[in-house]
Amino acid sequence: MFFKNLYLFRLVKPFTLTPEQLDEHLAKIPFRPCGPLEMGTIGFVPPLGKNAQTLVHTVSGRIMVCVRSEDKLLPGSVVREILDEKVSEIEEEQMRKVGRKERDHLKEEILQDLMPRAFTRSRMTYFYLDPKLHYLIVNSSSAKQAEELTVLLRKCLGTLELLPPQVKTAPSAVMTQWLLGEHLPAGFVIDDQCELRTPGEQGGQVRIDRQDLGTEEVRAHLEAGKQVVRLALTWSDHLSFVLDESFIVRRLRFLDLDQDAAPPPSSPPVPGSAGGGEAERFDADFAIMLLEIEQLLPALFAACGGEVQPTGP
Repeated sequence: MFFKNLYLFRLVKPFTLTPEQLDEHLAKIPFRPCGPLEMGTIGFVPPLGKNAQTLVHTVSGRIMVCVRSEDKLLPGSVVREILDEKVSEIEEEQMRKVGRKERDHLKEEILQDLMPRAFTRSRMTYFYLDPKLHYLIVNSSSAKQAEELTVLLRKCLGTLELLPPQVKTAPSAVMTQWLLGEHLPAGFVIDDQCELRTPGEQGGQVRIDRQDLGTEEVRAHLEAGKQVVRLALTWSDHLSFVLDESFIVRRLRFLDLDQDAAPPPSSPPVPGSAGGGEAERFDADFAIMLLEIEQLLPALFAACGGEVQPTGP
């Protein structure tokens, strides 16, 4: 279980629920498939797979949770085509114009008719809570998915105060200075990909991929006012990733690790799991990932001048 993205939240207050208590709360919203007339559903599933019994899994005090969502796929072009045909048929047969209200009603009827036959798309989103370091980390780079997940958590828990991490120097400013020649902190190496943008809503944007970022062309963009909003980096020869202006880590790769290797030597199965071997592999991957992430994050915060610590009420 290696995350490909790190969307960070800070827990404003200490997380005091035990894994058993959290499991009871999450059981209020278990995942269920879409009904015939539902466009989507979302709920919690066991991180260790469908044969497991618990909705949380703990390794070294960190609590892994998984959310599954299911959506009906109804292409807008298909709905519009059917709607246009129905509107044309009514207007020709009844010699009148179809108004907006009636058109909306027809569209709703079409959706109701198509939904039971629509294909579904399922997505699993993992995240873990770190009560000791006060993090919630989501394996997603999407603000929408992260917000969806936190809303679901609050429905189960009643309240959960979270904040995005705050740093003293904006990542965009830091990354821009790096490309302009400022010395990188120890352990960081610039790779061959970045995205530049001119500040402002209508600002121009340039994506550079698989090129040397130390060229005069890149420097000219920066001196013309563009800022780095995404930058590919390698850290300590262990991790490669893309850091963006919102302090989201994207495309995270654990270097020099064979993620398809055989699981570690046998040990007793984890209670409620699908089997000892799968649980062992999950735990081993989770432990390795934790070790790397917990070394990377302090280095990233330090590179941006340090973290502004949240203050509770």
